[in-house]
This record gives sequence, structure tokens and C-alpha cells, in this order.
Amino acid sequence: MSFINFAAREINCKIVYYGAGLGGKTSNLQWIFDQTLGKTGGKMISLATETDRTLFFDFLPLDLGAIRGFKTRFHLYTVPGQVFYDASRKLILRGVDGVVLVADSQEERMDANLEALENLQENLREHGYDFLKIPYVLQLNKRDLPNALPVEELKANLVRKNEPVFEAMALKGVGVFETLRECGRLVLTELKKG
Repeated sequence: MSFINFAAREINCKIVYYGAGLGGKTSNLQWIFDQTLGKTGGKMISLATETDRTLFFDFLPLDLGAIRGFKTRFHLYTVPGQVFYDASRKLILRGVDGVVLVADSQEERMDANLEALENLQENLREHGYDFLKIPYVLQLNKRDLPNALPVEELKANLVRKNEPVFEAMALKGVGVFETLRECGRLVLTELKKG
């Protein structure tokens, strides 16, 4: 649920990057940060273990202009990829306005992708969200790896509601902004309805 601060004339929206461990969620946020706030001395909060896996979340506020005189800010989060951090995943989803599922294109990661997608749907349901109605984008990451499955096979297994699908190589920035832009557009479209 977007937070509207009438006094500050500001709309705050929350987008959560969801997916299996090591799929590229943090790499997406890191690329966005490096190309935007990182150039101006901004900060990204990141909590990681010694093996560089996100333990709790990454948080990146991003200003994307104004709507009807209200400044619009997107707060971008990632969830931990590991299933045993499910309580953290649920907490981070609270108040979500849009979701990006970052799927790892590697053949051996398909089961982990499917598990993450099922877990996302369960956790949204627990918060009272309808998966079919929430702004949602599927990103097929790691397209540059030699063991990446064909796009059509990934879509056949992972597409659930005719959502927009983007191919990406998050470490190189390919498809990263396109994914964010589309999720942001879907969030703003929903916001204008309500």
C-alpha cells in the first residue's frame, strides 16, 4: 500500500525483488544504485553475510518524478533468497506495491525458481494480496551464461498471469532499468485507479 504524505506532497511506493538465492536480486539493486544515487553520494543499505548473500534486505530509495504535483519515491527492497529466512521474506512483503520475480536462467536453478514463485504467492496471500492483481514483472536473469535455458522454456514454467517478462544480465545492467521501469509503471497505474 502506497504511503501518501500530503504535507510533504510525496507518494512512497514499495517494490520488492523476490527470487531464489544468488539469482541476481541484489545485483539488480546494486546496478540501479551505481547508475543513480551512487553517482551523487547517496546510500544503499545492504546487509550481507560473509559469503555475500543478502541476509535481510537491500533498501534503495529512488525518486522518479512527480504525479499530479506529488513527488514519487520508490523504495526498492530485496528479500533473502534462502527459504529458511521465510519470516524475513514475509516481513519485507508487508505493504508492497509491486513485485519483481528475479529468475535464474540456469537449468539447474529451475526448481529453486519454482519454489520462490510458489513461496511468493503464499506469502502475498498471507498478507491479503491477490497475486493476480498485484503489479508484477518477471525477470529472466543470467541470460549470458552457457547453461541458460531457452526463454520460451523459462516462460512456459514461470509465467503465471501474462505478466511482462524481461531478459537480463544484472551484473552488466542489461534489462535492469527496463524491468524497474515496467514495474514502476504498473504500480503507478494501480495507484491512479485508487
